[in-house]
Amino acid sequence: MRHLGTGIGWRPEIAAEIAALPGVDWVEVVAENVCPGHLPDALRELRERGTTVVPHGVSLGLGGADRPDAGRLAALAERATALDAPLVTEHLAFVRAGGPLTASPVMEAGHLLPVPRTRDALDVLCENVRIAQDALPVPLALENIAALFAWPGEELTEGRFLSELVERTGVRLLIDVANLHTNHVNRGEDPAAALDELPVEAIAYVHVAGGVERDGVWHDSHAHPVTQPVLDVLAELCARVDPPGVLLERDDDFPEGAALAGELDAIRAVVEGARHGAAA
Repeated sequence: MRHLGTGIGWRPEIAAEIAALPGVDWVEVVAENVCPGHLPDALRELRERGTTVVPHGVSLGLGGADRPDAGRLAALAERATALDAPLVTEHLAFVRAGGPLTASPVMEAGHLLPVPRTRDALDVLCENVRIAQDALPVPLALENIAALFAWPGEELTEGRFLSELVERTGVRLLIDVANLHTNHVNRGEDPAAALDELPVEAIAYVHVAGGVERDGVWHDSHAHPVTQPVLDVLAELCARVDPPGVLLERDDDFPEGAALAGELDAIRAVVEGARHGAAA
């Protein structure tokens, strides 16, 4: 699996800061926010410097009952080609429901909703993933989400659900350690137990993001600094595998470049510490 190194989510609000950050090997862009024929100058300049760019989709809804929309798949494929990306990523979630086969119009959730961890839902997801893989020019990796709720009657743990998905489709994984921490606080799920069940060799890269706890609820805000508990989950992951890439996400309340550099340094320290520990 391709080595990506240390990256950061590219956002236009911090384009100048990202361009000046030392040691950034790659960036991730929200696929729906870029137009292949009109890339922002700052993003184009990064590519010309040799920085890898990975498109990260948010609207496919591969966990929904409907088959993936051909137009959305074509758009994601177009962005992968335009950016010369080594892979594309999406979320293990559904985002819409309804339509011609139901009694209601199509409804957009405006949020990443959890897929029921049942055998039936897994069958649908696997078929949708295969369709997406066939339509994309590069490998696909799917991200675990921070779930607001759990469906009743679930049959599989998150780790087992992801493991069987990989076994059946060969899809890669984008593991968000902040989302594992979120689900630990809000749903009582053990991040270490989930990591123990994952096929860690399928991990394409890792997300790290900040959040905040209020009244016992963890908010995966992407607008706060990365906390030590999230770094601890990253350390748990790195104790099991040397991830090909680790990326810092920030989507709001953007700090100065020095603060971003400090968070990247903290992430590197965890990864390097695990490597040295493994070599000892």
